[in-house]
Amino acid sequence: MAHVSHKLSNSLEGALAGGGDPATSPLYVFGPFLKLIVVAGVAQVTFGASIWMVVLTVALVSVMYRLVMKWIVDGSGGSGLSEEEFGSWAVKLNASITFIEYTLTFLVSMAALITFLADRLPALNHQRILGIPLRTVLAILLSIGTGWLVNRGPKMAAQVFGPATAGVLLLLWTMIIASILQLGIRLPRIDWKAFSPDYIRYTLGGFVRILALMTGIEIFANLVAAYEGTPRQKSRMAFKSLLIIMGTTSLTMLIVGPAIYELSDVTNSEVSVFTQTMDKLLPAPLAVLGTLVGVLVLISASAASAQGLQNLALGLRLRHYVPAVVGQRNAFEVAAVPVWIEVAIVSLSFLVFGTNEGTYLAIYAAGVFILLSMTAWAATRRLIGYVREESTRGNVVALFGTIPAAILTSVATIIIFMERFADGAWIYFIFIPLLYLVFSFFRSSLGVPIPHEEVRALPFTEKITVPTVRFAENNGRLPVINRVLVPLDGSELSEMALSAASTISRGDGIQLVLMSVRQGSDGHHLLPNIPAEPHTDGEAVDYEHYLGEVSAKLRQSGITTESSITVGEAAEEISYRIQGGDIDLLVLSTHGRSGVGRVLMGSVANEVIQQATIPMLLIRPFDQRNDKILSLKKVLV
Repeated sequence: MAHVSHKLSNSLEGALAGGGDPATSPLYVFGPFLKLIVVAGVAQVTFGASIWMVVLTVALVSVMYRLVMKWIVDGSGGSGLSEEEFGSWAVKLNASITFIEYTLTFLVSMAALITFLADRLPALNHQRILGIPLRTVLAILLSIGTGWLVNRGPKMAAQVFGPATAGVLLLLWTMIIASILQLGIRLPRIDWKAFSPDYIRYTLGGFVRILALMTGIEIFANLVAAYEGTPRQKSRMAFKSLLIIMGTTSLTMLIVGPAIYELSDVTNSEVSVFTQTMDKLLPAPLAVLGTLVGVLVLISASAASAQGLQNLALGLRLRHYVPAVVGQRNAFEVAAVPVWIEVAIVSLSFLVFGTNEGTYLAIYAAGVFILLSMTAWAATRRLIGYVREESTRGNVVALFGTIPAAILTSVATIIIFMERFADGAWIYFIFIPLLYLVFSFFRSSLGVPIPHEEVRALPFTEKITVPTVRFAENNGRLPVINRVLVPLDGSELSEMALSAASTISRGDGIQLVLMSVRQGSDGHHLLPNIPAEPHTDGEAVDYEHYLGEVSAKLRQSGITTESSITVGEAAEEISYRIQGGDIDLLVLSTHGRSGVGRVLMGSVANEVIQQATIPMLLIRPFDQRNDKILSLKKVLV
């Protein structure tokens, strides 16, 4: 069966698999934004300024993330860059906030989905199952199903949730085209009074509300590890995926935004401003279809947050901030444990706090601005180092791009926490220290990993690394094998080892050593049909006759052989023979004679394995006659 990759193979797949959250943002960010400035009566002055500030920030941060994706390809994204520039405290802080953000993204998206469904199915709000509201039960079931699908790999996520993201992208482009056809291209107008003392508070307030659309941008940095190809190819495809999503979102802000401002009634609390605009710009069937797409893409947004958590865990595992089991890949090449942790937290939150998205929306965007500002300052610090080493035009231009990004995201961080501290942003001051302590504990327990630049290695389990194998001593070829030892007990099962040994021993200068052990202190003997009686010279002749027949057959195939007969306990004699120093490889059948007389099975084979100090090839019985050569074409590591 051909190998099936579960990784992403192109940028569109990545955009569809990871873009659910930012692609969904235009559906809900305009409501809080317009409510602030319209109610305050400052919309005519501040609307355009806030929109253009958002687009500028998106552009600068996207370019900054191109650098992050180029520098960090293990899935840790901004967390990895922060560690490399500021130290382990930064990555622990970054990873703590990222974990909280991904979980909140899942919560908000799933809760909003249930609200959409309840608008069409009022029974969800009134019926209960075992005393639990039906909408809560549905939210938990959908969360579990989403987690299960995400854990079947990014390709599965792209196939299942990709169409929903594709649907919302199509919806956004339909709205863009409809706005142009009906209203013309009306880009937001900048009124410079928006930055005066009388208006600046509302301008910045609107700015941070719309900037919630960037809550999913870090996903693309985490998604780098999920692509096929070289590190350079992975980073390039991840950035193109980001451009597909954030480019569409930015155009929606610039072209559909003015249409929403003109056509919607912000005081209507029953219908969102986006839906109001959609109903006026699109024919009725398309408007209803748009609502359905909104429902589906909210599931996609939940899936995208789970995928981001998967890839973050892979990066943190490599950097020894979580135990191996948390970042362990499953059969679909993704980390499943973090997703189930997230689903458990989400389900418990729904049971305790309910499924109203407003409960979680107040703190949804608070943490992302910390992440973005930390990543921006880390990129700035690295670029400053590059400029000092080599003041190239590219480095200087990149530096002058990251500094404004760092300033803008830092300002947004301060504003959002000042506004939303009492509404729930205070939880960051509880959970961040808690997660910080968890990451610190495991980093201390597992130790600092070997830098990838020094030793190419993969940590399989805690404190274990497997360095790159080199064969410099033998001019790049495999280690020299001159003598291959095969223990035989006279049974067809033990002779299975001869097929593999014969394959190896066909090279020039390789000798196959056949070994049998006469009855020893353990009461076993290797040759069948030889009674466990006191040894005689005649018995030795029978051993020699058997090995002679096997040797003759092998020599007819052009294989050089040597025979050896010893007396004693089987495992001990085999181990002693290996320790002589003239054997380069042991080929051993894992099953010898069946029944009571078995020797090379169970404790004997295990003892040989434990004592062996040379390479070993263990052969289990296979459905092939012992006179056939075992072909070794593919090796599974």
